[in-house]
Amino acid sequence: MELETKRLILRDWKDKDVIDLVEGLNDLEVTKWMAVIPYPYTRKDAEEWIKHCKETTKKGKKRDSYEFAIELKTERKAIGGISLIEIDYDKGISGSGGIWLNAKYYGHGYGTEAWNERARFAFEDLGLKKLENGFFEGNDASKKMQLKLGYRLLGLETGGKLCVADGEIKDHRLTVLYRKEWKRD
Repeated sequence: MELETKRLILRDWKDKDVIDLVEGLNDLEVTKWMAVIPYPYTRKDAEEWIKHCKETTKKGKKRDSYEFAIELKTERKAIGGISLIEIDYDKGISGSGGIWLNAKYYGHGYGTEAWNERARFAFEDLGLKKLENGFFEGNDASKKMQLKLGYRLLGLETGGKLCVADGEIKDHRLTVLYRKEWKRD
């Protein structure tokens, strides 16, 4: 599966992405904002992740999750990842999903572009009504990106989640976006 924006392709992970995964995620400045990614991030971690992602894309199975590589068109390189998971089609919601970018690609709006396409896909292609997300307190880039697209801040889970990369228990800010409040970037 592929989704396309002006500068990016959101697509299923491929074996060729192992090197890009390790390059992007073997950086504590990236993984400290994610709950389940280990640090250091190894080739074995990347291979296992890609294998897991391939299992979720098996034909004939209605997907309750999407894990996409974020490919920069000009470089034909995976510069990050984005997910839409815990999809409940009966209720019309997705309960989670995240994004990360290789730190070398910060500051160019790629994250917002990918996050906006994720919302478009969820609302227009899948027919969802609501996206529930969040971010670790202190991750100002994620907060800014979500607010720009119309997310509302809901609450704060103090001592909410363990970050595997640095071993810290971090406060987790909850957010929600309703289809009718989505601000296309």
